[in-house]
Amino acid sequence: MVHTALSLHVPSINATRLNETIHTTSVWGAAHRWGSLETETGMARLALSDDDAKVRRWFVEQTKALGCTVTVDQMGNTFAVRPGLRDGPPTAIGSHLDTQPSGGRYDGVLGVMAGLEALRTIVQENITTNYPIAVINWTNEEGARFPKSIVSSAVWAGAISLEDAWNLKEVIGDATQKSELQRIGFLGDTPCSYKGMPLGGHFELHIEQGPHLEASSLKVGVVKGAQAVRWYTVTVSGRECHTGSTPFFARSDAMLCAAKIIVASNAIAKAHSGLASTGIIHAFPGSTNTVPGKVVLSLDMRHPQNSALDALDAALHKEVDRIAQEDSERGCVVDWRLDTDAKATVFNEDCIRCVQDSADAVVGRENAREMTSGAGHDSCMTSLRCPTSMVFVPSKDGVSHNPVEYTSPEDCAIGAQVILGALLRFDELRAQKEH
Repeated sequence: MVHTALSLHVPSINATRLNETIHTTSVWGAAHRWGSLETETGMARLALSDDDAKVRRWFVEQTKALGCTVTVDQMGNTFAVRPGLRDGPPTAIGSHLDTQPSGGRYDGVLGVMAGLEALRTIVQENITTNYPIAVINWTNEEGARFPKSIVSSAVWAGAISLEDAWNLKEVIGDATQKSELQRIGFLGDTPCSYKGMPLGGHFELHIEQGPHLEASSLKVGVVKGAQAVRWYTVTVSGRECHTGSTPFFARSDAMLCAAKIIVASNAIAKAHSGLASTGIIHAFPGSTNTVPGKVVLSLDMRHPQNSALDALDAALHKEVDRIAQEDSERGCVVDWRLDTDAKATVFNEDCIRCVQDSADAVVGRENAREMTSGAGHDSCMTSLRCPTSMVFVPSKDGVSHNPVEYTSPEDCAIGAQVILGALLRFDELRAQKEH
């Protein structure tokens, strides 16, 4: 018998298979051992690296074996599409396989592997969906090697240009995203665009990357949207001088100025109920007995409300001007380069309802809650062009972007079950709306 999604037959995913898939594929990029067990390592699978290429090829092989047509676009985004009863843009489950340089085994990876597990389950159960379905691996979500996060889904959504993304250089080295896509064989011909590869909907399973679900003893986060995010590269220019023979009053100390900027960003973000962080800092010339003449640092600011992020940003700019002019000995010059400016995201009500209904069926309403994502995700970009929502599962101790990042096999399986149910519910809803 061939089941259709209209009957809302939601089969059970194979939790053991999902867990094994997560860990067997982690051999490509395993790093930063933190325990004695085979699985107790972190990950360093940077975008478009050799290890990224290996897991990409594996993904293509696996999805083709399940009857999917695989399309690779100009940014290396990989779409594995299984046909449905009707033609139309596919409903997708998507996330990313690249990691942070000292990341864990679940950030992004769980989302793609859960999509693959959903696909395996659908094929195994001989379910034919109303519309095509897809599993997507989005390129360079992390922005770790090439410093712009969610960059390839942003090109797909038309939020940034293909040329800008292609020309983005790695943090250390001269390779560009385009040259590395060419090198690993994932520079596709299909236009990277919602017009070239349209989607009917997009769902994403992700670890929470925060403490809220675990602290509340809840199993599922029904994600309504995501915070506004703004990234800057801040360059502080002073004057190099000898640390032993130059008194404080004669210095233009770029490092002192940068340090005070970082402290000020923390205080001002707290005052505005937002967040501010610096994750990269480079001092020049890099000598123990030379006061730095230039410091380049990253600045990441976030807030759930666009207007509040604007206010935080304006207050910090004002304070940085004061620090540079009045509180850095003889003073420094500060230049700001805006790298990312993502508005707060509001997800689609139909998709949110499909996630909520699926969570209710899997864990019960009392074990799920609505949430706003603190982090940016590829779903923030897809939401600009198609109905979108996300599912969160707990992160142990709220830790992510860290080798010890962990989500239990049980919670991974719950998330995969919820995302499969949401996919099938939305497929049914699309068919009902057509009538």
